[in-house]
Amino acid sequence: MNSKLIISAGMPRAGSGWYYNLVHDLVVASGGQNARSIREQFRLQRFLTEVNCNISTLKPYRLMPVFFPTLLGNKYVIKTHAGPTSFTRWMLRKQMIKTIYIFRDPRATMLSAYEYGQQGLINDRPNAFSHLETLESAAAFIDFYVDIWQVWSKIEGVLIVRYEDFVADFGAESERLVDYLSLEIDQGKADHVFDQYRPEQGGAERIGTHFSKGEPERFRRVFTPSQLEGFTNIFVPALQRMGYAE
Repeated sequence: MNSKLIISAGMPRAGSGWYYNLVHDLVVASGGQNARSIREQFRLQRFLTEVNCNISTLKPYRLMPVFFPTLLGNKYVIKTHAGPTSFTRWMLRKQMIKTIYIFRDPRATMLSAYEYGQQGLINDRPNAFSHLETLESAAAFIDFYVDIWQVWSKIEGVLIVRYEDFVADFGAESERLVDYLSLEIDQGKADHVFDQYRPEQGGAERIGTHFSKGEPERFRRVFTPSQLEGFTNIFVPALQRMGYAE
């Protein structure tokens, strides 16, 4: 079966919005459908958020209505931060869906989540991270998503992408993405999409990308030595498996 529903999953503050929009635009350029249009056409507002068509959890009662448009030939991309369910695994085995998971050094994501949340309070525009009042609470918040990364990373058939690799070698990682999705896309159209999402283009002003500073290891100069040691100790088992230096 040719998978027509693509799930772009990832850790919060790991470039997941940026990555989702890249995947989305590549799929559209290859003849797929605009996810926002699918959301409206099939009245999926209950299941997909307005920004980036985030499905939240992947439980069957949410995933089945979202999958329905693909039965009519529509290929499109949705986004989630959630972990897989047994139903998700079954759909992957049956090649009904394809899933990409992007992750980042958890020390970087916790710092980004904390700063983004606090900046929202300063601007009188609270966001999903504004409840993180301390770096310690941000670390506990991200630790939950580290567990989700671990589950996704063990599932056969899921494309696992490391944020830092994507930033460092955007070209090679983008080609790996296109190959994984088996996209038939005109090179000119592909290049046009790639040019919009290259890291050097920034992206903080692009709606839905949530791209801010984006520096891979900025936490090393923001944290005090004791903070760096403490947060590294929290995440050290995962850091080793993810391939990050302590």
